[in-house]
Amino acid sequence: MMKHFRKFDWVLIITALLLVGIGLISIYSISLGKGDFLNFKKQIIFLIMSLIVMVVLSFFDWRSFKENPYLILVIYFICIILLLGLFFIAPEIRGVKSWYKISSISFDPIGLTTIILIVLLAKFFSMRHVEMYKLRHILLSGIYVFIPFLLIARQPDLGSALILLALWLGVLVVSGIKLRHFLALVLIGIVVFALSWSLFLKDYQKQRIVSFLAPQVETLGINWSQSQSKIAIGSGGVWGKGFAEGSQTQLGFLSEPYTDFIFSVIAEEFGLIGVLVILTLFGILIWRIMRIAMSSEFNIPRLFAFGFAIVLFFQIFIHIGMNLGILPVIGLSLPLISYGGSSLISIFIGIGLLQGIKTH
Repeated sequence: MMKHFRKFDWVLIITALLLVGIGLISIYSISLGKGDFLNFKKQIIFLIMSLIVMVVLSFFDWRSFKENPYLILVIYFICIILLLGLFFIAPEIRGVKSWYKISSISFDPIGLTTIILIVLLAKFFSMRHVEMYKLRHILLSGIYVFIPFLLIARQPDLGSALILLALWLGVLVVSGIKLRHFLALVLIGIVVFALSWSLFLKDYQKQRIVSFLAPQVETLGINWSQSQSKIAIGSGGVWGKGFAEGSQTQLGFLSEPYTDFIFSVIAEEFGLIGVLVILTLFGILIWRIMRIAMSSEFNIPRLFAFGFAIVLFFQIFIHIGMNLGILPVIGLSLPLISYGGSSLISIFIGIGLLQGIKTH
């Protein structure tokens, strides 16, 4: 057992735990302002569960995916069923059906679906990396991604759906897609977005995009969240206002401070120094994941690690961009820092699989 643990990438694990710790401090600060510590207590429980899952999965041999080709497909279709079931069973919360509600616990299958999709794409492209010039492989992989993309976008959860597209394109690039095929996919994506404006996007999603392109149109309406976020970030200065001293956070001006705008909470209370700390930690986290990818001798673990790094990078980039006002608000949490048990556990599932790759 000790020999197994010594093979862990402890820099990766400790970095992830430091980010979770920063998240817990921020969640506690928000809870002080609201006078409700339930989310803080639940996040600690989620962390304990995440660590248990990570340790268990570290014993999993990734070669099982290679030796049992249908295993990952079965899990993939279970995830599709879970996403489909949200439309019939899940309660509507703030206009979105994204969570199964069991007593006081909510379960969001999107995080698990994302991890399974990374494994599926890694398995798919590892078997076909010498045939990436064949268009049918690209189209078939796109079908695997499009099904959960459509189900997630219809919830509606545009942010998580776009992360799946970023994952697909990223793994295609790493797998060696031809330039003309990549450009064709980009063109198709532009056409699909144009069609989705009238067919799929909700009115509030259209308003967010319009308000992002023309922020002067309505400051107190759809732009309220980003306006307050930018005020919080700017008021933090270099050193920040101090723990539980941020006026935008403590007085409730920030909407969704536990999730979508937790970066603003950190920037307001811990300033530029706090921002640099979390950016450095995220940089170390992604570097260690990429290190595992580049040290792997086989395609499946290499592509899985690359895919996991791509998902984390784009989620971090979009979340911070939303908070800074350089990207429209599409609803994405900050990995390991924002409140959310499903997201936290799914990330530690990924970290556990990475430890399994390293130890095996």
